Amino acid sequence: MHVARTMAAVLLGIALLMSAHAARADEYPSRPVTLIVPYPAGGGADAVGRLIAQKLSVALGQQVIVENRPGAGSVIGTRAAAKAAPDGYTIAMVLTGISLPANLGFDIKQDFAPIGLIASSPIVLMAHPSFPGTSLADVIALAKKEPGRISAGTPPPPTLNYFAAELFKAMTGVDITIVTYRGTGPLTNDLVGGHVPLAFNTITAAQGNIQAGKIRPIAVAAPKRSAALPDVPTAAEAGLPGFEAVIYYGISAPAGTPRPIIERLNKELRAIVTSEEISQRLIADGGDPAPSTPEEYAANIDREEGKWAALLKKLGLVVN
Repeated sequence: MHVARTMAAVLLGIALLMSAHAARADEYPSRPVTLIVPYPAGGGADAVGRLIAQKLSVALGQQVIVENRPGAGSVIGTRAAAKAAPDGYTIAMVLTGISLPANLGFDIKQDFAPIGLIASSPIVLMAHPSFPGTSLADVIALAKKEPGRISAGTPPPPTLNYFAAELFKAMTGVDITIVTYRGTGPLTNDLVGGHVPLAFNTITAAQGNIQAGKIRPIAVAAPKRSAALPDVPTAAEAGLPGFEAVIYYGISAPAGTPRPIIERLNKELRAIVTSEEISQRLIADGGDPAPSTPEEYAANIDREEGKWAALLKKLGLVVN
């Protein structure tokens, strides 16, 4: 009898807890939502985050506030998001396709609940117009002619941009100096100013300057050409097959966020990404729209993180 009463109490507690979660999900959101973008303002992730936040504000009926928390190649902001209350009022922009170092204070797979993908965007090798080389072969030849003299800018590790630069060095055998910036915004500014001749950059951060002729794209590190840069060859077309580095933009919540809230956010996010307005905007900014379910996003994280972890370990490029 005592066991039966205990079990009944446990089941009642579970039912009440589930009911409370359901109630909170039904009322969600009842106040503003914070979207942490762990990168500086003005970069590619920031541009995508602000675009999505604006549309989510309308869809949710509550303001979605972008909070830039840059530092350590996205680690500081991502860690803060992982430790936030799992109630749906703090979500984060997460870029997959990176292999994070150990001992960060969070695990990208265990400490987050994927909400959905937004878009993919390739890393592009770009140059200041004064750079003497106009092709990937030129860059490689010049770098081999003057080892260590040519510099290329990237955001810091563990960003995919940085690992793309290291992968480029390993695949070509060239000695270029990697100069790290706080994000793609500051990197783009210095590339336009001629303070760094080359950059492993995102299209989103540089598209306006590319169109203005202030930056020259050389090669796209992706299996196919970008719709935003149809005249720019892929690395394979330019003579370096296998040099591929594609960033995936997505939104996640802290692990433990109620499933109904995840589903609500995913529903609104997918509607936004598949809309004609935002789809065309993402393409114009250099991204390929990639709407997904939470499960598809989780599979994307597993695949990309695993791929880069294995490759970087093989090349001896894992950052600890």
